[in-house]
Amino acid sequence: MSYTIEVYRGNQKAERNFGIYALYVMFYPQLVAGPIERPQNILHQFYEKHKFSYDNVTNGLKLMTWGFFKKIVISDRLADLVNQAYSDPHRYQGFPLILSTIFFAFQIYCDFSGYSDIAIGAARVMGFDLMRNFNKPYSAKSIVEFWQRWHISLSTWFRDYLYIPLGGSRVKMSRRYLNLLITFLISGLWHGANWTYIVWGGLNGVYQIIDISTKKARGKIESIISSGFKPAYSILCQLVTFLLICTTWVFFRARSVQDGWYIVSHFITSVHGTTALYLSAKNMMDILFALIALFILFGVEHLQKNQSFVDFVNKKSPAIRWGFYYGLVLIIFLLGKFEGNQQFIYFQF
Repeated sequence: MSYTIEVYRGNQKAERNFGIYALYVMFYPQLVAGPIERPQNILHQFYEKHKFSYDNVTNGLKLMTWGFFKKIVISDRLADLVNQAYSDPHRYQGFPLILSTIFFAFQIYCDFSGYSDIAIGAARVMGFDLMRNFNKPYSAKSIVEFWQRWHISLSTWFRDYLYIPLGGSRVKMSRRYLNLLITFLISGLWHGANWTYIVWGGLNGVYQIIDISTKKARGKIESIISSGFKPAYSILCQLVTFLLICTTWVFFRARSVQDGWYIVSHFITSVHGTTALYLSAKNMMDILFALIALFILFGVEHLQKNQSFVDFVNKKSPAIRWGFYYGLVLIIFLLGKFEGNQQFIYFQF
């Protein structure tokens, strides 16, 4: 669709070489779940001669290893904890539902950003450059910012091919809000013909509208807060954004709208025994290992700031770099969840 639309708009010349076009359509690193590349970003790379490059191979393998860490150590380990609660949510109330929802937020992030890292890394090994698909989304201080950082290739796809053609932000405010809501509802439908995805998209659309309509008021609050309290205010904004996103993930993961509503409506209720049922000895070990891995993940993301992961690692001394490589591989083998054959979440869409 990207190719067809870009050629129709005149932004890309039609590809006359069927072999090159076939390579573009079937380029395996990004075929299944992205990053969703535009033809003008990738087609010309199939005409370039790609010689063996030590830097490309090593940088690609570094990024792939980081992706495997996210997927095998964090996402797959959290998957069992999430499945336990979401496969039969009526067994639980209160804390187990809250915990499993937070775990799913990290599971889907590590699953999909891990896949993207593996895909981008595999392409880099062969000498191809794919776009960055995630940019520390849980560091976002607003819903609008979150969607600028999450699945960037799909978010920009809907922006350019649906939101802007509907009028985007160039129309009166009420129409702009409607455009946003339509875009997110359709993005929900894109994930599957299920009411849970429609609710997920609708909630995100409503959050976006509230975010935009309260932007000036929040800006005034931030301007009158003294510099000493601004870091705390920033953390508060990140926390509120994360919790709001978690409520949308409930419906994304739930088997039905009824299950999703049950989970949300029973966050603050509790029945004695459900917490102990969820926090079994086996689960506690999985939680401990997952928390250790998450600490490493967000520690690295915090330290790398606006750099890419590869640039961040390459700037370290050889001793630190190699210690990090060996440590990462060792953690994957020791703490990785290899049984269960957990497929990537986005393979189903």
